[in-house]
Amino acid sequence: MHPWAIAALGAFLIVTAVRYYLKFLNLGHLKKYGTQIPPEFEGQINEELLKKTMAYTIENNQFSTISSLFSMVIFLAFLFGGLLNLYNSWVVDQQWSFIFSGIFFFLILSYINTGISIPFDLYDTFKIENKYGFNTQTPKLWIIDFIKSLIISTILMIVVGAGAFWLIQSSQNWWWLFVWGFFFFFSLFMMYISPYIIEPLFNKYEPLKVEGLEDKIKKLMEKAGIKVSRVFQMDASKRSKHTNAYFSGIGRTKRIVLFDTLLQKMDESEILAVLAHEAGHWKKKHVLKSLVLFELSSLISIFIAFYLLKKDFLYQIFAIDQPTIMAGFILLSFLGGIASFPFTPLASYYSRRHEYEADKFACELVGNSDGLVSSLIKLSKDNLSNLHPHPLFAAFYYSHPPVVTRIKYLRELSKTGKN
Repeated sequence: MHPWAIAALGAFLIVTAVRYYLKFLNLGHLKKYGTQIPPEFEGQINEELLKKTMAYTIENNQFSTISSLFSMVIFLAFLFGGLLNLYNSWVVDQQWSFIFSGIFFFLILSYINTGISIPFDLYDTFKIENKYGFNTQTPKLWIIDFIKSLIISTILMIVVGAGAFWLIQSSQNWWWLFVWGFFFFFSLFMMYISPYIIEPLFNKYEPLKVEGLEDKIKKLMEKAGIKVSRVFQMDASKRSKHTNAYFSGIGRTKRIVLFDTLLQKMDESEILAVLAHEAGHWKKKHVLKSLVLFELSSLISIFIAFYLLKKDFLYQIFAIDQPTIMAGFILLSFLGGIASFPFTPLASYYSRRHEYEADKFACELVGNSDGLVSSLIKLSKDNLSNLHPHPLFAAFYYSHPPVVTRIKYLRELSKTGKN
C-alpha cells in the first residue's frame, strides 16, 4: 500500500475514533444524569418517561454505531481491498460511451448501497420505532414507499448523471463551473416541482380541518411579511407518530404543510408559535444564507476536484489501474469526508445561532414565548428527546440548541421583556 494511502486510512480512522468517542461521552453523560428532571421540565415530565427516553436514546445510538461500523468496513474493503479498482476496470473494459459508463458506474453503486441498508432500515422501523410506540407504517406501505423511492432516485440519477457527464465531456477545462451551475439550477427546479409532483406520491395533502386555523396562520404570516398561498395538513400518521411542520416554495409566496400528528398533539397557540419560528428563518434570510454558503463551498470543492483529477498521483496512491473520473470522484468523496470533519462544530454553531434568532423573532411576532416553550416541551416528550446531551457532543453535532438550554433562553427573553 502506498504511504499516502496509509496516511489517508490513518486519518480516516482517527476521525472515526473521535466520532465514536463523542458518542461514548454522550451516552455516559446520559446514563449519569438521564433520570434527573431539569428545572425547565418540572411538573411536565416524570422519572418513568425519562427512563424511557434514556432507553430509546441508548438503543438508537447502539444501533447506529453497529450499522455505521458495518457500512465503514464494507466501504474500506471496497476502497482499500481492491474492489474499486476491479469494478472500475470492468466498467472501462465494456467500452461503453463516457456518459453511459458514468451513469452505470454510480447507479450500480447506489443500488448496492440501498440493498445493504435495507435490513438496517427494517430493523429501525419495525423493531426500535415499534418498541417505543412511534411506528405506524405497515410492511406493505414500506415496500410501496421503497419501490417508489427507488424508481424516483433512478430517474433523477440518470437525468443528473447524463447532464453532468455530458458537460464534463463537452468542456474539459471548464466543466467544474458548468457542472456546479447545472447542479445549482437543477436543485432549484426540484425545490419548485417537488411539492407538486414528488411529495404527493407519498402523502395526501388536504386543506386544514381545524376550523379557523388557516385564517389565523395567514394573518400571522402577513404580520411577518410573508405571503402564504395555501396551508395543508399531511397524513404523516400513516407512517409515524413523530410531529413536524415545514414551509416550501421559492420566492415570496410560501406553502405551509402541517403534519396531522402536530395538529393532534398541539393547541392553536403552540402551532402558531412553531410556524412563527419557521417564519423567522425566512425573514432573517437563514435559508438564503445557508444556500449561499453551501453553493460557495460546493463551487470551491468542485474546483479542487477538477484540479486534483487532472493529476495522476491520486490514482497511483490508491492503486487504480485505469484512471477514470468516476473512480476519482469516489476517492475524493472519501478524502473530502476527512477534510470536512473539523468544520462540523463550526457548521453546527452557525445553525444554532440561526435557531436562536428564529426563536426571538417568533416571540416578537406572537407577543410572548409561552406557546413556543410549551410546544418544545411537548415535542421533547413526544419524541423522547435526550434532555441531557454532553456539552461537547452538543457543540459538535447539534444543529439546534439543546432543548433545556433553548427553553431557558426563551424564558429569559420573557423576563427581560425582549419579546
